[in-house]
Amino acid sequence: MTRTAYDVIVVGSGAAGSLAAKELAEQGLSVLVLEAGQRLRQSDVEPRSGRNWSHTALFPRVKATLLGQPIQARVAFFKEQLRHLFVNDWAHGYTTPKGRPFLWIRGRQTGGRLHVFGRVLFRWSDTDFKGRSLGTGPEDWPLSYADIAPFYEKVERFLGICGNDDGVETAPDGIMAEPAILTPEEKGFRAALKARWADRHTVAWRFNRYKSSPLPAGVEAALASGRTTLQSEAIVEKIESDLDSGRATGVTFVHRRTRKRHTISAKAVVVCASPIESVRLLLNSRSARHPSGLGNSSGVLGRYFMDQCASLMFGRWPAIAREGQPETLPEHPLFGATGGMYVPRYENTANHHDASFTGGYTYQGSIGRYAGPDAQGYLPVTMMCFGEMLPYEDNRITLNYSREDRWGIPLPHISCGIHSNERAMLKRQIQDSVDMIESGGGLVDFWASPLGLGQKGTGMYPAQVWPIRWFMRKMFPKSLVVGAAIHESGGARMGSDPATSYLNPYGQCWEVPNLYVTDASSFPTGGSLGTTLTVMALSIRACEHLATELKAGRL
Repeated sequence: MTRTAYDVIVVGSGAAGSLAAKELAEQGLSVLVLEAGQRLRQSDVEPRSGRNWSHTALFPRVKATLLGQPIQARVAFFKEQLRHLFVNDWAHGYTTPKGRPFLWIRGRQTGGRLHVFGRVLFRWSDTDFKGRSLGTGPEDWPLSYADIAPFYEKVERFLGICGNDDGVETAPDGIMAEPAILTPEEKGFRAALKARWADRHTVAWRFNRYKSSPLPAGVEAALASGRTTLQSEAIVEKIESDLDSGRATGVTFVHRRTRKRHTISAKAVVVCASPIESVRLLLNSRSARHPSGLGNSSGVLGRYFMDQCASLMFGRWPAIAREGQPETLPEHPLFGATGGMYVPRYENTANHHDASFTGGYTYQGSIGRYAGPDAQGYLPVTMMCFGEMLPYEDNRITLNYSREDRWGIPLPHISCGIHSNERAMLKRQIQDSVDMIESGGGLVDFWASPLGLGQKGTGMYPAQVWPIRWFMRKMFPKSLVVGAAIHESGGARMGSDPATSYLNPYGQCWEVPNLYVTDASSFPTGGSLGTTLTVMALSIRACEHLATELKAGRL
């Protein structure tokens, strides 16, 4: 980094930051991307020895815990192959209230959690964006599906998505580069659901192939433009602002290793650090003009924080006799088998309403991809459900001024818990999981959620010796507390009223117009499908707007 001023500074290089940098650079602007983590090497994204695709991963979890990752080791599908892509919890702390645990799963490196997420990329529909108007959710976004659809398309064409045209209203079809494949057993699951529930569809994952690159595709494209600089190991401490106008003037960051502080100027700042880190940064950017956090005179910043309500179900499904291996896509070098089945939202839609709770949920799972049949002729079936958490004012992120990290920045304090609506939804989604597996002759073994652990039949890991079974029964539910979905959102919500939202419909701060926030902290509601594709599309949309405003001299 040789310059001290840029057109735009982008904080973060993950799903939002990588696409923000690409869009801004292609708009002809000079861009500085600041990433708190290190820049990965090619060897960091290549296969490593000791492959273990087992979902228990007991000994790798114990090892990681002893080496400083007691929280990261609780991620539902933890693997030894991925350990180096999660943070060390001893160095990156946070606090929570007693009785309100939150599982904050993080990756600090170029690309952030793009290196460890399932790569599933579904579009949201107006069932999510216009929930209050349609009677399907808690409130409306200040934009509609029609507003964001062109930007979904831009992301899909850029990344290249594996998937099919499925014709499901709550998961709109997109631009698919190649088809995705269901295993024979997943096709059997689809047939069983269709025979019993006409409104429950089973589709193949829509996802982008893994490319063994230490940089996300958006950052690669931004760097290729010649207008982008990537500075890794830059922990942004504060967004600087002008005392008279209140506008952002640049940022101050601390170098991760040298601990030296640097201040860089810019005409605009885009915050894309992931919801908790973004809100932490904005709250810490206090000044005489902004005493409660940058642009936070409304007091909304940090409030209405959410994660989707996750439940995880394990069971077995009858294997289908076949010759040879099923047709699948190549293995992910770090995750293993690629692809799976997906059940889009069917509750509280335009055609069906459940009065016992507000919001909906989706299922993501697989059959016959990770192991062969057991002695009884059954294959493992795994289903993870993601349920919509409502936005509550008391679910919030604040700063813990009594505790700082090793770079002198206050730790985030996360207070986020489920309410009666989410408890009712979790009970329903778990029962639906059981019913769907058993509808086709499958067997349910156990499940976990924020409500606890449940077992049926042979229960949890019957082949293991009793001390391991006891240990897993005690520990496994701790992996499914709030935060386990890793779909955090909210905290810097967009809206139509500056009194009740932090951002306008373009992700632009109401009070600081040259400040944009484009990660999932901008979400007014959390939805029930994965957040990543929507984050990417919103980031492109916001940065297109930023570039237009900047070129017109309005910023």
